[in-house]
Amino acid sequence: MCQPVRVSASVPAPPVCVLGLGLIGGSLLRAAVRAGRRGWGWNRSAPTVDAARADGFDADTDLVAVLRRAAADRALIVVAVPLPAVDATLAAIAEHAPGCPVTDVVSVKAEVAAAVARHGLRDRFVGGHPMAGTSQSGWEAGDPDLFRDAVWVVSADDGVDPQIWSQVARLALDCGAVVVPAESAEHDAAVARVSHLPHVLAEALALAGAAGGELALGLAAGSFRDGTRVAGSAPTLVRAMCEGNRDALLTALDETLAVLNRARTELADRGTIADLVEAGHDARRRYEQRERWTVTGIEPGEDGWLEKLRDAGRRGGVLRP
Repeated sequence: MCQPVRVSASVPAPPVCVLGLGLIGGSLLRAAVRAGRRGWGWNRSAPTVDAARADGFDADTDLVAVLRRAAADRALIVVAVPLPAVDATLAAIAEHAPGCPVTDVVSVKAEVAAAVARHGLRDRFVGGHPMAGTSQSGWEAGDPDLFRDAVWVVSADDGVDPQIWSQVARLALDCGAVVVPAESAEHDAAVARVSHLPHVLAEALALAGAAGGELALGLAAGSFRDGTRVAGSAPTLVRAMCEGNRDALLTALDETLAVLNRARTELADRGTIADLVEAGHDARRRYEQRERWTVTGIEPGEDGWLEKLRDAGRRGGVLRP
């Protein structure tokens, strides 16, 4: 009988060094420490570090000192800075903690993987992306339950070290998430549709409502509120993730514009949007009714393990604690 892939029970849990203590990094540090992991963090903003310390967490503004500590303790380093800051952060890791395993929580994977390769860290890196968040940002918005039952993508790219892959997967599981293995380019194509495109559409919908003046905004209720929720996210963060996944987002935008143009033509010529509404309703029902299944019988490091995990992720499989 096949058994679940229980990386949580079989893989050592090194200390965690989180670089960037915003919503995701701050929530990760909270969740990891609550799970019994030893962890500390870095942020360039002194007020953020002061706030983390006031909440009882180990944090510092001295990146070199934090990385040297990670090197001494063989910590798992988590890059949790915005995409534009990733390159400089990786350069610091390459200089001060090149032997540490490294992961990240950035919303695009191929661009980060390319930066990792430029800095000579490929052999020590396994990408990650927790599919969780809110429209709020900063340390104060952090929540140790943010990842509870959320999907956490762990990159299953060719050449990844199976032990480091398992360490990253264990961190995700310790934070309360379920793990979906995926290759970086496939991840980016998928999140362009279900994460980055929704941000673009939310911004456009917010503009459409505002163009209707105070009457329109005064009449706005649940559908407008829910459809524009992520438009409340910090513009710099939205730009970073959307622009960092430019090619995949352009494909998703082109397809969506074609759908909207067909709906407009149907409405203008026939007075109906039946095709769009019915197809969209069916697609939503498919999303609501899909079920996760637990990946079993795959041992990281065995022959063909990466392709087996990628195939399982494509078919809706997840790793659980």
